[in-house]
Amino acid sequence: MLANTADVRIMLRTYGKQLSNAKRLARFRRALRLSEAQDVVDISRQAKRRELVERIAREIMENLIVNSAENPVVEDILDRLEAETGWPVVLEYPLDGGELRILRQAEDGPESLGPEETARVMRRLWEITLAKVDETML
Repeated sequence: MLANTADVRIMLRTYGKQLSNAKRLARFRRALRLSEAQDVVDISRQAKRRELVERIAREIMENLIVNSAENPVVEDILDRLEAETGWPVVLEYPLDGGELRILRQAEDGPESLGPEETARVMRRLWEITLAKVDETML
């Protein structure tokens, strides 16, 4: 009879440990699911913000910069670009409606850039614009 009582105690202790481990595991899984849900929310917010930043930057590039709008954000973007290039940048659309041209203001007048340099300056203009919009957004 004593052996049976000892066996029952051992069995109950084992079940108690298993129950404690199961509860701990359940709490861990709940916490893990909550953190994953929070990560999805954070990623979603970041993606929405990035999309909004890109949309505003595109609007600035397409309308304000090319139209030479007097705007402190546009002026700052162009100042940064000119500081990096080391020369005054002129952006213009040809009268025939062609692609945007980037010109370097030289002593003899504006000079057209080659295709590679135009692509490099446009890429840098886009990067500066994105950074500026991202800085100024709440």
